[in-house]
Amino acid sequence: MVKQTEKTISKQTLYNGHILELEKQRVVTSNGHETSREIVRHAAAVALLMITDDQQMILVEQWRTPVNKMTLEIPAGKVDARDHDDLEHAARREMNEETRLAADHLSRVNASFTSPGFTDEQITLYLATGLSPVTTKLPQDLDEDLHLVKVTLSEALQMVRQGKIDDMKTVMAIYYWASMGEHI
Repeated sequence: MVKQTEKTISKQTLYNGHILELEKQRVVTSNGHETSREIVRHAAAVALLMITDDQQMILVEQWRTPVNKMTLEIPAGKVDARDHDDLEHAARREMNEETRLAADHLSRVNASFTSPGFTDEQITLYLATGLSPVTTKLPQDLDEDLHLVKVTLSEALQMVRQGKIDDMKTVMAIYYWASMGEHI
């Protein structure tokens, strides 16, 4: 593998909002060319492949304004101050807030960058099994209207093929489930 780096000459924050920051950089590439980069800075995030005892995955149906449609996604959310940089805490909190379920078993699958060409957002995927209702419900985000949907692996794979599931983290989670065999 070729080792390449870029040297940052300058940085400028163009926007600093609630969930993201837009930064413009001037850089010199490894071959000596000067150019600019626009980078979306985003908090770390977690996502949950939640499998019920009867081998169904839990999806969240919700409206997504950027794509102007309802989507089916695995439960997910950003790591925030409540989590003290503890990704597992964030995963358990998001599971409670979005599904009102807790997991006896929570294991890290992987961490991946969502789109490294323009953002530093990294999502850590967890597998959650041994699900049961929470004893204490955490407050839900007021701007979310979530509906839970349960599907089998074969249904999920068909929904991906039909374009009914088109969220990348969810597609990745479904293919991970398929790679592990139907029974996790």
